[in-house]
Amino acid sequence: MEKSIYLDHAATTPLSEKAFEAMKPYFCEMFGNPNSQHVYGREGAKAVSESRAKIAAAIGAKPSEIYFTSCGTEADNWAVKGTAWQYGDKGKHIITSMIEHPAIYTTCKQLEKYGYEVTYLPVDGEGFVSPEELEKAIRPDTILVSIMFANNEIGTIEPIKRLCEIAHAHGVLFHTDAVQATGAIRYDVKDLGVDMLSMSAHKFYGPKGMGALYLRNGLKMEKFITGGEQERAHRGGTSNTPGIVGMATALEEAMSTLEQDAAYVASLRDRFVEKVLANIDDILFNGPKDMSKRLPNNANFSFRYIEGESILFSLDLAGISASSGSACSSASLDPSRTLLSIGVPVGTAHGSIRFTFGKHNTIEDVDYTVEQLVSTVKRLREMSPLYHKK
Repeated sequence: MEKSIYLDHAATTPLSEKAFEAMKPYFCEMFGNPNSQHVYGREGAKAVSESRAKIAAAIGAKPSEIYFTSCGTEADNWAVKGTAWQYGDKGKHIITSMIEHPAIYTTCKQLEKYGYEVTYLPVDGEGFVSPEELEKAIRPDTILVSIMFANNEIGTIEPIKRLCEIAHAHGVLFHTDAVQATGAIRYDVKDLGVDMLSMSAHKFYGPKGMGALYLRNGLKMEKFITGGEQERAHRGGTSNTPGIVGMATALEEAMSTLEQDAAYVASLRDRFVEKVLANIDDILFNGPKDMSKRLPNNANFSFRYIEGESILFSLDLAGISASSGSACSSASLDPSRTLLSIGVPVGTAHGSIRFTFGKHNTIEDVDYTVEQLVSTVKRLREMSPLYHKK
Protein backbone atom coordinates (compact mmCIF):
# COMPACT_ATOMS: atom_id res chain seq x y z
CA MET A 1 0.00 0.00 0.00
CA GLU A 2 1.36 3.44 -0.97
CA LYS A 3 2.22 5.67 1.98
CA SER A 4 0.66 9.10 2.45
CA ILE A 5 1.83 10.90 5.58
CA TYR A 6 1.03 14.57 6.09
CA LEU A 7 3.44 16.45 8.39
CA ASP A 8 2.79 20.05 7.32
CA HIS A 9 -0.02 21.07 9.67
CA ALA A 10 1.54 24.51 10.26
CA ALA A 11 0.85 25.25 6.58
CA THR A 12 -2.76 24.04 6.69
CA THR A 13 -4.92 21.36 8.27
CA PRO A 14 -7.59 19.10 6.79
CA LEU A 15 -11.12 20.37 7.20
CA SER A 16 -12.92 18.85 10.19
CA GLU A 17 -15.83 16.65 9.13
CA LYS A 18 -17.97 18.34 11.76
CA ALA A 19 -17.14 21.76 10.33
CA PHE A 20 -17.81 20.56 6.79
CA GLU A 21 -21.25 19.24 7.75
CA ALA A 22 -22.07 22.49 9.56
CA MET A 23 -21.11 24.52 6.46
CA LYS A 24 -23.04 22.54 3.84
CA PRO A 25 -26.56 23.98 4.38
CA TYR A 26 -25.28 27.53 3.85
CA PHE A 27 -24.13 26.84 0.30
CA CYS A 28 -27.37 25.67 -1.32
CA GLU A 29 -30.26 25.77 1.15
CA MET A 30 -29.76 28.75 3.48
CA PHE A 31 -27.78 30.73 0.93
CA GLY A 32 -29.15 34.21 1.66
CA ASN A 33 -26.98 37.26 2.13
CA PRO A 34 -26.92 37.82 5.92
CA ASN A 35 -27.35 41.56 5.35
CA SER A 36 -30.59 41.11 3.41
CA GLN A 37 -33.87 41.95 5.14
CA HIS A 38 -35.86 38.79 4.37
CA VAL A 39 -36.12 35.25 5.67
CA TYR A 40 -33.13 33.99 3.69
CA GLY A 41 -31.03 36.86 4.99
CA ARG A 42 -32.22 36.38 8.57
CA GLU A 43 -31.15 32.72 8.48
CA GLY A 44 -27.65 33.76 7.45
CA ALA A 45 -27.51 36.59 9.97
CA LYS A 46 -28.47 34.22 12.78
CA ALA A 47 -25.72 31.79 11.78
CA VAL A 48 -23.13 34.58 11.65
CA SER A 49 -24.21 35.92 15.03
CA GLU A 50 -24.08 32.51 16.69
CA SER A 51 -20.68 31.81 15.15
CA ARG A 52 -19.31 35.15 16.36
CA ALA A 53 -20.39 34.27 19.89
CA LYS A 54 -18.72 30.82 19.70
CA ILE A 55 -15.39 32.27 18.55
CA ALA A 56 -15.52 34.99 21.20
CA ALA A 57 -16.17 32.41 23.93
CA ALA A 58 -13.22 30.31 22.75
CA ILE A 59 -10.73 33.13 23.38
CA GLY A 60 -12.37 34.95 26.29
CA ALA A 61 -13.66 37.86 24.22
CA LYS A 62 -17.06 39.49 23.72
CA PRO A 63 -18.94 38.84 20.48
CA SER A 64 -18.76 42.55 19.68
CA GLU A 65 -14.95 42.29 19.63
CA ILE A 66 -14.77 39.69 16.83
CA TYR A 67 -14.54 40.85 13.20
CA PHE A 68 -14.44 38.36 10.35
CA THR A 69 -11.82 38.62 7.61
CA SER A 70 -10.84 36.56 4.57
CA CYS A 71 -7.74 35.10 6.27
CA GLY A 72 -5.08 35.63 8.93
CA THR A 73 -3.02 37.72 6.53
CA GLU A 74 -5.86 40.20 6.09
CA ALA A 75 -6.33 40.35 9.87
CA ASP A 76 -2.61 41.09 10.31
CA ASN A 77 -2.65 43.77 7.60
CA TRP A 78 -5.72 45.39 9.12
CA ALA A 79 -4.20 45.47 12.61
CA VAL A 80 -0.95 47.08 11.46
CA LYS A 81 -2.17 49.38 8.69
CA GLY A 82 -5.39 50.27 10.50
CA THR A 83 -3.37 51.36 13.54
CA ALA A 84 -0.90 53.29 11.36
CA TRP A 85 -3.69 55.16 9.61
CA GLN A 86 -5.74 55.79 12.77
CA TYR A 87 -2.89 56.96 14.99
CA GLY A 88 -0.40 58.40 12.46
CA ASP A 89 -0.95 61.89 13.88
CA LYS A 90 0.30 60.67 17.29
CA GLY A 91 3.42 59.02 15.92
CA LYS A 92 4.84 56.96 13.09
CA HIS A 93 6.96 54.42 14.97
CA ILE A 94 6.08 50.70 15.03
CA ILE A 95 7.90 47.87 16.79
CA THR A 96 7.86 44.26 15.63
CA SER A 97 10.34 41.36 15.59
CA MET A 98 12.76 39.90 13.08
CA ILE A 99 10.92 36.57 13.01
CA GLU A 100 7.39 37.71 12.23
CA HIS A 101 5.30 36.03 9.55
CA PRO A 102 5.53 37.81 6.15
CA ALA A 103 1.98 39.13 6.74
CA ILE A 104 3.44 41.40 9.44
CA TYR A 105 7.06 41.79 8.32
CA THR A 106 6.26 42.73 4.71
CA THR A 107 3.44 45.02 5.81
CA CYS A 108 5.85 46.92 8.05
CA LYS A 109 8.35 47.15 5.19
CA GLN A 110 5.58 48.62 3.03
CA LEU A 111 4.70 51.22 5.67
CA GLU A 112 8.34 52.34 5.75
CA LYS A 113 7.84 53.56 2.18
CA TYR A 114 5.14 55.91 3.48
CA GLY A 115 7.19 57.56 6.19
CA TYR A 116 6.72 55.16 9.09
CA GLU A 117 9.72 54.00 11.09
CA VAL A 118 9.89 50.35 12.17
CA THR A 119 12.14 48.77 14.78
CA TYR A 120 12.71 45.06 14.16
CA LEU A 121 13.62 43.51 17.49
CA PRO A 122 16.27 40.77 17.49
CA VAL A 123 15.59 37.38 19.11
CA ASP A 124 17.81 35.03 21.06
CA GLY A 125 19.08 31.65 19.86
CA GLU A 126 15.72 30.01 20.53
CA GLY A 127 13.60 32.73 18.97
CA PHE A 128 12.46 34.62 22.06
CA VAL A 129 11.89 38.37 22.07
CA SER A 130 13.47 40.02 25.11
CA PRO A 131 11.09 42.14 27.25
CA GLU A 132 14.08 44.36 28.11
CA GLU A 133 14.87 44.93 24.42
CA LEU A 134 11.24 45.86 23.80
CA GLU A 135 11.24 48.39 26.62
CA LYS A 136 14.42 50.01 25.31
CA ALA A 137 12.95 50.28 21.81
CA ILE A 138 9.78 52.15 22.81
CA ARG A 139 9.82 55.87 21.97
CA PRO A 140 7.42 58.76 22.57
CA ASP A 141 6.16 58.37 18.98
CA THR A 142 5.63 54.58 19.16
CA ILE A 143 2.03 53.72 18.31
CA LEU A 144 2.08 49.92 17.98
CA VAL A 145 3.92 46.81 19.07
CA SER A 146 3.16 43.67 17.04
CA ILE A 147 4.78 40.43 18.23
CA MET A 148 3.59 37.01 17.12
CA PHE A 149 2.17 34.65 19.75
CA ALA A 150 3.94 31.56 18.37
CA ASN A 151 6.41 31.28 15.51
CA ASN A 152 5.27 29.37 12.45
CA GLU A 153 8.71 27.94 11.63
CA ILE A 154 10.39 27.03 14.92
CA GLY A 155 7.35 26.97 17.24
CA THR A 156 8.62 29.47 19.82
CA ILE A 157 5.83 30.69 22.14
CA GLU A 158 6.59 34.30 23.02
CA PRO A 159 5.98 35.86 26.48
CA ILE A 160 3.04 37.82 25.09
CA LYS A 161 1.48 38.83 28.41
CA ARG A 162 4.74 40.36 29.67
CA LEU A 163 5.46 42.09 26.35
CA CYS A 164 1.94 43.51 26.31
CA GLU A 165 2.31 44.84 29.85
CA ILE A 166 5.46 46.71 28.83
CA ALA A 167 3.77 48.25 25.79
CA HIS A 168 0.76 49.35 27.82
CA ALA A 169 2.96 50.83 30.55
CA HIS A 170 4.12 53.26 27.87
CA GLY A 171 0.65 53.85 26.42
CA VAL A 172 1.34 51.80 23.27
CA LEU A 173 -1.15 49.47 21.57
CA PHE A 174 -0.30 45.78 21.29
CA HIS A 175 -1.20 43.32 18.54
CA THR A 176 -0.33 39.63 18.32
CA ASP A 177 -0.48 37.31 15.35
CA ALA A 178 -2.01 34.22 16.98
CA VAL A 179 -2.55 32.29 13.74
CA GLN A 180 -0.37 29.36 14.87
CA ALA A 181 -1.38 29.53 18.53
CA THR A 182 -5.16 29.53 18.19
CA GLY A 183 -6.54 26.01 18.54
CA ALA A 184 -3.12 24.69 19.65
CA ILE A 185 -2.71 26.37 23.05
CA ARG A 186 -5.38 27.78 25.35
CA TYR A 187 -5.39 31.50 26.03
CA ASP A 188 -7.69 34.31 27.17
CA VAL A 189 -7.39 37.69 25.46
CA LYS A 190 -8.38 39.55 28.63
CA ASP A 191 -5.68 37.77 30.62
CA LEU A 192 -3.10 38.47 27.91
CA GLY A 193 -4.22 42.09 27.77
CA VAL A 194 -3.78 42.40 24.00
CA ASP A 195 -5.63 45.09 22.05
CA MET A 196 -5.73 43.12 18.79
CA LEU A 197 -5.27 39.46 17.87
CA SER A 198 -5.32 37.69 14.49
CA MET A 199 -6.44 34.13 13.76
CA SER A 200 -6.96 31.89 10.74
CA ALA A 201 -9.49 29.05 10.44
CA HIS A 202 -7.48 26.64 8.32
CA LYS A 203 -4.81 26.28 11.03
CA PHE A 204 -7.27 24.55 13.38
CA TYR A 205 -9.14 22.25 10.98
CA GLY A 206 -11.42 24.97 9.67
CA PRO A 207 -11.94 26.18 6.07
CA LYS A 208 -9.37 28.09 4.05
CA GLY A 209 -10.18 31.68 3.15
CA MET A 210 -11.56 32.51 6.60
CA GLY A 211 -9.99 34.52 9.43
CA ALA A 212 -10.86 36.91 12.21
CA LEU A 213 -9.46 39.89 14.07
CA TYR A 214 -10.11 40.50 17.75
CA LEU A 215 -10.41 44.23 18.37
CA ARG A 216 -10.76 45.26 22.01
CA ASN A 217 -13.97 47.19 22.62
CA GLY A 218 -13.35 50.93 22.74
CA LEU A 219 -10.38 50.78 20.38
CA LYS A 220 -10.73 53.07 17.39
CA MET A 221 -9.47 51.46 14.20
CA GLU A 222 -9.38 52.72 10.63
CA LYS A 223 -11.12 50.47 8.09
CA PHE A 224 -8.89 48.29 5.94
CA ILE A 225 -11.50 47.22 3.38
CA THR A 226 -14.07 49.90 2.59
CA GLY A 227 -17.40 49.32 0.89
CA GLY A 228 -20.61 48.31 2.61
CA GLU A 229 -21.64 48.42 6.24
CA GLN A 230 -20.84 44.78 7.00
CA GLU A 231 -19.09 43.75 10.22
CA ARG A 232 -20.78 46.59 12.08
CA ALA A 233 -19.41 49.08 9.52
CA HIS A 234 -15.81 48.03 10.21
CA ARG A 235 -15.10 45.84 7.16
CA GLY A 236 -16.87 45.98 3.81
CA GLY A 237 -17.72 42.86 1.83
CA THR A 238 -20.48 40.24 1.80
CA SER A 239 -20.13 37.91 4.77
CA ASN A 240 -18.84 34.43 3.97
CA THR A 241 -21.55 32.62 5.89
CA PRO A 242 -20.39 29.02 5.21
CA GLY A 243 -16.81 29.97 6.05
CA ILE A 244 -17.84 31.74 9.24
CA VAL A 245 -19.93 28.77 10.38
CA GLY A 246 -17.08 26.39 9.54
CA MET A 247 -14.55 28.48 11.42
CA ALA A 248 -16.70 28.68 14.54
CA THR A 249 -17.51 24.96 14.48
CA ALA A 250 -13.86 23.98 13.99
CA LEU A 251 -12.61 26.26 16.78
CA GLU A 252 -15.29 25.09 19.20
CA GLU A 253 -14.35 21.48 18.40
CA ALA A 254 -10.62 22.19 18.76
CA MET A 255 -11.09 23.87 22.14
CA SER A 256 -13.25 21.02 23.45
CA THR A 257 -10.37 18.53 23.07
CA LEU A 258 -7.39 20.90 23.12
CA GLU A 259 -5.46 19.47 26.07
CA GLN A 260 -5.75 15.84 25.00
CA ASP A 261 -4.98 16.64 21.36
CA ALA A 262 -1.97 18.79 22.32
CA ALA A 263 -0.62 16.06 24.61
CA TYR A 264 -1.02 13.42 21.90
CA VAL A 265 0.57 15.53 19.16
CA ALA A 266 3.42 16.53 21.50
CA SER A 267 4.09 12.85 22.27
CA LEU A 268 4.47 12.15 18.54
CA ARG A 269 6.71 15.19 18.09
CA ASP A 270 8.87 14.22 21.07
CA ARG A 271 9.31 10.66 19.80
CA PHE A 272 10.27 12.04 16.40
CA VAL A 273 12.81 14.53 17.78
CA GLU A 274 14.40 11.91 20.03
CA LYS A 275 14.79 9.42 17.19
CA VAL A 276 16.12 11.99 14.70
CA LEU A 277 18.73 13.30 17.14
CA ALA A 278 19.78 9.74 17.99
CA ASN A 279 20.16 8.59 14.39
CA ILE A 280 21.46 11.58 12.39
CA ASP A 281 24.57 13.57 13.21
CA ASP A 282 25.61 17.07 12.15
CA ILE A 283 22.16 18.59 12.61
CA LEU A 284 20.60 21.48 14.53
CA PHE A 285 17.30 21.25 16.37
CA ASN A 286 15.96 24.78 15.93
CA GLY A 287 13.82 26.58 18.48
CA PRO A 288 13.26 26.07 22.21
CA LYS A 289 14.78 22.93 23.72
CA ASP A 290 12.24 23.18 26.55
CA MET A 291 9.30 21.59 24.74
CA SER A 292 6.78 23.40 26.96
CA LYS A 293 7.91 26.69 25.39
CA ARG A 294 7.22 25.66 21.80
CA LEU A 295 4.07 24.66 19.93
CA PRO A 296 3.20 21.02 20.66
CA ASN A 297 3.29 19.95 17.02
CA ASN A 298 6.53 21.64 15.87
CA ALA A 299 9.95 20.17 15.06
CA ASN A 300 12.44 22.09 12.92
CA PHE A 301 15.85 20.69 11.93
CA SER A 302 18.78 21.96 9.90
CA PHE A 303 20.81 19.22 8.20
CA ARG A 304 24.37 20.31 7.46
CA TYR A 305 26.00 19.80 4.04
CA ILE A 306 22.77 19.19 2.07
CA GLU A 307 19.86 21.23 0.66
CA GLY A 308 16.47 21.16 2.33
CA GLU A 309 14.69 21.09 -1.03
CA SER A 310 16.45 17.83 -1.94
CA ILE A 311 15.33 16.30 1.35
CA LEU A 312 11.76 17.44 0.73
CA PHE A 313 11.64 15.95 -2.76
CA SER A 314 12.97 12.63 -1.50
CA LEU A 315 10.49 12.51 1.35
CA ASP A 316 7.69 13.40 -1.03
CA LEU A 317 8.61 10.44 -3.24
CA ALA A 318 8.39 8.28 -0.12
CA GLY A 319 4.87 9.59 0.59
CA ILE A 320 5.81 12.10 3.30
CA SER A 321 4.75 15.75 3.10
CA ALA A 322 6.79 18.25 5.11
CA SER A 323 7.97 21.84 4.54
CA SER A 324 11.10 23.92 4.20
CA GLY A 325 9.55 26.68 6.33
CA SER A 326 6.64 29.08 6.09
CA ALA A 327 4.16 28.08 3.37
CA CYS A 328 3.81 31.77 2.51
CA SER A 329 7.49 32.10 1.59
CA SER A 330 8.50 28.55 0.65
CA ALA A 331 8.85 29.52 -3.04
CA SER A 332 11.67 31.90 -2.14
CA LEU A 333 15.25 30.76 -2.69
CA ASP A 334 16.46 32.98 0.15
CA PRO A 335 17.35 31.30 3.46
CA SER A 336 14.78 31.60 6.24
CA ARG A 337 14.82 35.01 7.94
CA THR A 338 13.74 33.28 11.16
CA LEU A 339 16.62 30.80 11.11
CA LEU A 340 19.18 33.49 10.30
CA SER A 341 17.78 35.56 13.18
CA ILE A 342 18.43 32.77 15.69
CA GLY A 343 22.01 32.39 14.48
CA VAL A 344 21.81 29.50 12.02
CA PRO A 345 24.57 29.96 9.39
CA VAL A 346 23.36 30.73 5.86
CA GLY A 347 24.59 27.46 4.38
CA THR A 348 23.07 25.40 7.17
CA ALA A 349 19.78 27.32 7.01
CA HIS A 350 19.38 26.13 3.42
CA GLY A 351 19.27 22.56 4.74
CA SER A 352 16.28 23.07 7.04
CA ILE A 353 13.01 21.16 7.23
CA ARG A 354 9.90 21.83 9.34
CA PHE A 355 7.81 18.87 10.47
CA THR A 356 4.45 19.74 12.03
CA PHE A 357 2.24 16.96 13.34
CA GLY A 358 -1.54 16.71 13.61
CA LYS A 359 -4.11 14.78 15.59
CA HIS A 360 -4.58 12.24 12.79
CA ASN A 361 -0.92 11.22 12.68
CA THR A 362 0.24 7.97 14.30
CA ILE A 363 3.32 6.44 15.91
CA GLU A 364 3.73 4.42 12.71
CA ASP A 365 3.89 7.69 10.77
CA VAL A 366 6.67 8.90 13.05
CA ASP A 367 8.77 5.75 12.79
CA TYR A 368 8.40 5.49 9.02
CA THR A 369 9.33 9.16 8.58
CA VAL A 370 12.44 8.76 10.72
CA GLU A 371 13.44 5.69 8.73
CA GLN A 372 13.05 7.53 5.42
CA LEU A 373 14.73 10.68 6.72
CA VAL A 374 17.78 8.77 7.94
CA SER A 375 18.26 7.01 4.59
CA THR A 376 17.59 10.23 2.64
CA VAL A 377 20.14 12.28 4.58
CA LYS A 378 22.73 9.49 4.28
CA ARG A 379 22.23 9.21 0.51
CA LEU A 380 22.32 12.97 -0.12
CA ARG A 381 25.41 13.47 2.01
CA GLU A 382 27.21 10.72 0.12
CA MET A 383 26.70 12.85 -3.00
CA SER A 384 27.63 16.14 -1.31
CA PRO A 385 31.17 17.51 -1.84
CA LEU A 386 30.65 19.67 1.26
CA TYR A 387 30.12 16.60 3.43
CA HIS A 388 33.32 14.97 2.24
CA LYS A 389 35.30 18.16 2.90
CA LYS A 390 34.22 18.46 6.55
